[in-house]
Amino acid sequence: MNVGKSSSPLGAEGLNTPRGWGLSIAVAVGENFEIGKNNQLLWHMPADLKYFKQTTSGHTVIMGRKTFDSVGKPLPNRRNIIITRDKNLKIDGVEVANSFDEAIEITKNEEQQVFIIGGSEIYRQALPSTTTLYLTTIHNSFDADTFFPEFNKNEWEVISKQAHKADEKNKFDYTFEVLKRK
Repeated sequence: MNVGKSSSPLGAEGLNTPRGWGLSIAVAVGENFEIGKNNQLLWHMPADLKYFKQTTSGHTVIMGRKTFDSVGKPLPNRRNIIITRDKNLKIDGVEVANSFDEAIEITKNEEQQVFIIGGSEIYRQALPSTTTLYLTTIHNSFDADTFFPEFNKNEWEVISKQAHKADEKNKFDYTFEVLKRK
């Protein structure tokens, strides 16, 4: 079964997470794998933001320039790498790579997980070599122009899953899953 279309980063206490170097994707998607519209997230879910922070804190995060623009600043307590075609881009607190392969080369000596945190094109390039997928599903459909790429869910094993109901701070039901490539 192929699922997916585009994304955001995750991780959290209580979930089983692989240790050691590996390429991971952190993404939050709607029920149709939608991840954004007009370079913005489609929801405000404090629980997912907390999960993302816990999961990626202390690690390297790799993102495309548009994702960085939507975030607006380097993420604290993380090594930030931006992939851009702009060979002259310089931003304080950020390393710049001009291709996905260059970004991976920069991180090859890491002794921990490296997280891909968006956007859609970067996810597409990373998915074939990703070993772990931190997937938050927001249980609603959204009007979107950006999607997480399709992937074969049969190639992945669910190693952790936590379902949560909407509450006063989180408007929608949501599920945190950690999937490891079989």
